[in-house]
Amino acid sequence: MTSIFPFGYTRTMKTLWTALMEPNRLHIVELLRDGPLTVGEITRRLGLQQPQVSKHLKVLSEADIVEVQPQANRRIYQLRSEPFQELESWLHSFRRLWEERFDRLDDYLVEMQATEQRPGSRIEDTDV
Repeated sequence: MTSIFPFGYTRTMKTLWTALMEPNRLHIVELLRDGPLTVGEITRRLGLQQPQVSKHLKVLSEADIVEVQPQANRRIYQLRSEPFQELESWLHSFRRLWEERFDRLDDYLVEMQATEQRPGSRIEDTDV
């Protein structure tokens, strides 16, 4: 996995992706996107047992994806913005590449459409 990441992002991105690959942890992150929640609220919304949710939250916390605020006997979890800002920055590094390829595809499709609309023109089958 590390071979696809630029050097500076390797540890952070690998940790982030590894933590988010588990469906329940991803669902927890999606729940926390709307705001902080207690362990009990997360447990109810996911329909999991509290020990399972706590284990997932521990993984997310160790990956620096969430932070916890103890309040009396409750623990309130919320997302940290930094890992997602780094993820957005990493994805942005590919945006130019995607845009160039989509522009070329768009040009090709416009050319193909123009060819189809010319009277007497015929599109030959070609290996793509």
